[in-house]
Amino acid sequence: MTIIPNSMEGRDIAYQMHPNVNLRKYEKTGGVVIESGDGIYVFDNNGKRYIEGLAGLWSVAVGFGEKRLVEVARAQMEKLPYYHTFAYKTHGPSIELAEMLIQMAPVPMSKVHFTSSGSEANDLACKMVWYRSNALGNKDKKKVIGRIKGYHGVTIAAGSITGLPRNHESFDLPLDRMVHTSCPSYVHFGQENESEADFTTRMLTDLEDLIIREGPETVAAFWGEPVMGAGGVLMPPEGYWEGVQKILRKYDILLVVDEVICGFGRTGNMFACQTYGIEPDVLILSKQISSSYMPLSAILMNDRFYQPIADESDRIGVFGHGFTASGHPVATAVGLENLKIIQERDLVGNAARLEEQFLSRLAELAKHPVAHSSRGVGLLGALEIKPFDDAKAGDAALTVTAALEKEGVIARAVGEAICFCPPLIITSEQIDDMFDALERALDAVAAARA
Repeated sequence: MTIIPNSMEGRDIAYQMHPNVNLRKYEKTGGVVIESGDGIYVFDNNGKRYIEGLAGLWSVAVGFGEKRLVEVARAQMEKLPYYHTFAYKTHGPSIELAEMLIQMAPVPMSKVHFTSSGSEANDLACKMVWYRSNALGNKDKKKVIGRIKGYHGVTIAAGSITGLPRNHESFDLPLDRMVHTSCPSYVHFGQENESEADFTTRMLTDLEDLIIREGPETVAAFWGEPVMGAGGVLMPPEGYWEGVQKILRKYDILLVVDEVICGFGRTGNMFACQTYGIEPDVLILSKQISSSYMPLSAILMNDRFYQPIADESDRIGVFGHGFTASGHPVATAVGLENLKIIQERDLVGNAARLEEQFLSRLAELAKHPVAHSSRGVGLLGALEIKPFDDAKAGDAALTVTAALEKEGVIARAVGEAICFCPPLIITSEQIDDMFDALERALDAVAAARA
């Protein structure tokens, strides 16, 4: 392994502008330089090994350093390193991956459109919702309902559907066509003496009241993640998704399901739609579609959604949208091989088999004096940390996460939650290693504050 000199860190501070950081703070502190990866582990430029407890960014299903993906990328680079899908042209990898996704889809789907990120996919899906409304002559049916704490990306439309203030402040978002309904996290927003069933009823009432207040004739679509990932692994209460779909059907509102984090095995089923009985009109996929070895995302749409759009393109003469890298041959070749690996190695089954151990370890750690509660599904979970009385909101989770990194595990703090989403290849022994390190980190924080 080649060790990058420490001077690399200073060069990074000087020239690279990072996403999702306090830029002034980063100028002073710098960050960790990751040099290489192998399986569930990554290594920094000083040779320290970490368990990647968030699979990069919720995404590296098959682990780091998978030789089959490297070889497929190399072979495709030699054969056809780039071509587009504009103007009636295409190529083999995008055709094969589209066919595979249609066959895998949790509900009948008609077409697949490729983009390069979850943000791009959600943004385009929103444009397509508006395009479809125009095609049907519903010129006023353009509003989109997102959810408080929902996350769908950071482009202008996707960032507007997102329900996180940090993605809105100083960006002049959200757009005025975007409205947000209540966050269905019982652990955070359940009222005193309110049962989970009553909480679900209140969440559904909030949604229907919002639709009526805005005017059903103006609301085109509802956006939701089966489990709200970047909001802090927020679980839907019992009966929530069944009730949401009933309301949307009542008012003829499209359902767009964002499985950018949940898709391809994370919840113990190939899709979280299967876990929660969701039947989307549009399904947004990314991250684990290629294990993020290449930038790739996909929009799957049913015939109800697609046909009016096709009709409108015929009337206008063209579907006036496209990205240079849509359906990129190397990205789609890697995605195709990645999904074959997930199937051949039964990584979805691995998530299902390890779910009990994964969630039990989290639940046991929730009894720690520093912790509050735990939650999760499959290999997606969070440990809620008790807020510090003498600190800002979120500082407790950040403190534990920093202690955990010293113990050789990378996780992510969201609010007061520490989120875990390890590669799907993780073993039972490695789960214990990860959570043993978390216990040591919790002990260290408790001792430091004693």
